[in-house]
Amino acid sequence: MKRETWGSRAGFILAAVGSAIGLGNIWRFPYMAFENGGGAFLIPYFFALVTAGIPILILEFSLGHKMKGSAPFTFAKLNRKWEWLGWWQVFISFVIAVYYVVIVGWAISYVGYSFTLAWGDKTVAFFTGDFLGLTDSPFHLGGFRWGIVAATLFAWLVSFVVLYAGVKSGIEKANKIFMPLLIVILLIVMVRGVTLPGAADGLERLFRPDFSKMLSGRVWIAAYGQIFFSLSIAFAIMLTYASYLPEKSDIVNNAFMTGLLNCGFSILSGITVFSIIGFMTQQAGGQLPEKLSGVFLAFATIPQAINQLPTMSVLVGVLFFLSLTFAGLSSFISINEVLVSSFADKLNLPRKKVVVGYTLIAGLVSLVFTTGAGLYILDIVDHWVNNFGVVLSGLTELIFIGWICKLITLREHFEPVSDFKVGMWWELTVKFVTPFVLAVTAVQGFIQEFTSPYGGYQLGPLIAYGWAVVLLIVILGVVFGKTKWADPGAFATSKAQS
Repeated sequence: MKRETWGSRAGFILAAVGSAIGLGNIWRFPYMAFENGGGAFLIPYFFALVTAGIPILILEFSLGHKMKGSAPFTFAKLNRKWEWLGWWQVFISFVIAVYYVVIVGWAISYVGYSFTLAWGDKTVAFFTGDFLGLTDSPFHLGGFRWGIVAATLFAWLVSFVVLYAGVKSGIEKANKIFMPLLIVILLIVMVRGVTLPGAADGLERLFRPDFSKMLSGRVWIAAYGQIFFSLSIAFAIMLTYASYLPEKSDIVNNAFMTGLLNCGFSILSGITVFSIIGFMTQQAGGQLPEKLSGVFLAFATIPQAINQLPTMSVLVGVLFFLSLTFAGLSSFISINEVLVSSFADKLNLPRKKVVVGYTLIAGLVSLVFTTGAGLYILDIVDHWVNNFGVVLSGLTELIFIGWICKLITLREHFEPVSDFKVGMWWELTVKFVTPFVLAVTAVQGFIQEFTSPYGGYQLGPLIAYGWAVVLLIVILGVVFGKTKWADPGAFATSKAQS
């Protein structure tokens, strides 16, 4: 089957940026900067962008562009024994998709709540009690929360419609709507935020440089972690999107634009969030809010701030949660495309049939996160998949491509179609710098898990929702990597042409 292509370079960039810009940009980056040196954090942050983020984007863009297939197809073409790595990344994306969609559902629900400020004065109690119906343990599911189920199914419906329409008519058109709207909405909220009393104090807290923290290895690892996780690399998204690029497409410039636009959005998010936090701090007599990161920042702290706004509280609430919705949907669609592309390649099925089957299966699995224990399960799964699944997948990918394959063949592919050459900088970062940082991150993560169990959870839930899920992903990757392709002739032809 002939592979679809993007309709324009702008369409690809918007889709790639839409994938990179997600919920984490809005609630994770501001807190990471605040905790790790403020303005000084931007130095290791941009250093990580140049030595890890952009080099891996170039790597994955060039792989997808050269091989013209999904992640399993691409790694199998490089070496049939390494097809499992592609499936490993595919199942990482599946796990992320089935819980990420529920957070998008939360954002959709909160858009509706914003019109009446339905969360009331006790925003934490509303979020955990009235909204989530949070139970007393991860193993006590407590039944479905039907409002969350409805919002989650609506997010699946949007994804289904976009993916069913295809790459050019669906994903590209959707991102041409989502991304401009997201930027405009965030700018409106930012302008309102910086004009609030106390906003300057909040920004001073965020960007006050503490250069002493730059001497800490943890700060540098945090910077690499933020870049790595926010750019949608190492779980097959960028590789899949790049496989739809036309023959003559500038790889290097596309990677730089994607990385820089993503980081620019993160900084805008930081300005927006900490302007509002500065206002809240002034209202509280100088005391910082307790929740400055993660879902509680978005769904408890920000609503509390919205309550205190002197004017435009409803408008700011609606726009803020619309920004979360658009950011979430664009990333969610890109994650789902990984699965659709991979199974369409492997099973040699029409795209639309795969979209229907995948949406039904993944949609049903995602419902476990809409129960009263959903937040617990989501928290544990997210921690393990990102800190072990994605990190180890990225490390394995770099070892395979950088040390077993020949990087020079990729350079010979992408440099002739790019506006400028990358030189030895690219090879050094792919082979040495980023693998070293990821290895250190993985080792630190393992040590921390065995010395201080994550989140104060009991061992049972950590094994069931953490270690077991990560292990299952690896096993499924190996199993699917050993199954036959439905159309081996097409694979052989493509391999010969490559």
